Amino acid sequence: MRSAIKFGNRPVGPGHEPFIIAEMSGNHNQSLERAFEIVDAAAKAGAHALKIQTYTADTMTLDLNEGEFFISDPKSPWQGTSLYKLYSQAYTPWEWHKPIFDRCKSHGMLGFSTPFDATSVDFLESLDVPFYKIASFENTDLPLIRKVASTKKPIIISNGMATENELEDSVAAARVSGCQDLVLLKCTSSYPASPDGTNILTIPHMRDRFKVQVGLSDHTLGVGVALGAIALGATVIEKHFTLSRAEGGVDSAFSLEPHEFATLVSESKRVWQSLGKVFYGPTESEIPSLKHRRSLYLTKDVKKGEVLTLQNVRAIRPGLGLAPKYLDDILGKPAKKDAKRGTPLSWEIV
Repeated sequence: MRSAIKFGNRPVGPGHEPFIIAEMSGNHNQSLERAFEIVDAAAKAGAHALKIQTYTADTMTLDLNEGEFFISDPKSPWQGTSLYKLYSQAYTPWEWHKPIFDRCKSHGMLGFSTPFDATSVDFLESLDVPFYKIASFENTDLPLIRKVASTKKPIIISNGMATENELEDSVAAARVSGCQDLVLLKCTSSYPASPDGTNILTIPHMRDRFKVQVGLSDHTLGVGVALGAIALGATVIEKHFTLSRAEGGVDSAFSLEPHEFATLVSESKRVWQSLGKVFYGPTESEIPSLKHRRSLYLTKDVKKGEVLTLQNVRAIRPGLGLAPKYLDDILGKPAKKDAKRGTPLSWEIV
């Protein structure tokens, strides 16, 4: 389905300005007060929704500090720690969820979450979240997708790392389990992501291939890639959000600060407004400018019968005379009557 859908009471899709999500992730740094400050700042910056993540370290991985359970990649922002310790640092305590969502509601902003297992879905259902997000690393977890889809609420799925066939399986799992309203987000699962590896031309292809709303989960720095995605048809944009990168946080290195997020929101609306429709010719606002085009004018006084040449005719502004395309047609022709310098040429004169 590619027509508009609703997240809560907000329509999303063609004909509506892009839906902008602020991702808090673990940038609260284990402080509920900081989490509230992030909610307040996201709302002030114009976010339409704020997303958190629902898991515990034990639902995500094993408490091991070796092998594949230890992050040794020097390019990773989390290098030098175990998966278990990372998730212990980054998770949002479940008892914080309702206060955070209530804070969102107080601003008229939607609060929702990414669940990572069946228990987190059941917990979020008890809080009556309006819609769900499936993270890129879980987009092949078909049992989880089926569990979320069984709620019959809208689902957003990020496509990071997924092949076309894997994404087809994800969409089918959601559909067969009851999801009617589905959005796919183009995502590059590296942190931060490089613009030259983002491949946002996939966005319209995904829209047409799967017949769904599409968008971008963006881990690049800045707002340029997100704005480009909107020009290509993205109706949903998700960006990580922090109060200050300098203050640190598990995802702070690739998160937007409040003033940057505010720019994303305002410029996203500008890009969306500029899309318009396929249209040629002067718009209503351009019609007054037509008189400032070039047209053919007499540059010298001429007498009746005098031949028109490049010495007495030229294409100049304003645009009240014959169009310049008629110059070759009138050169060498006699004037039908006397006319003064500065007279716009017309067929009554030629």
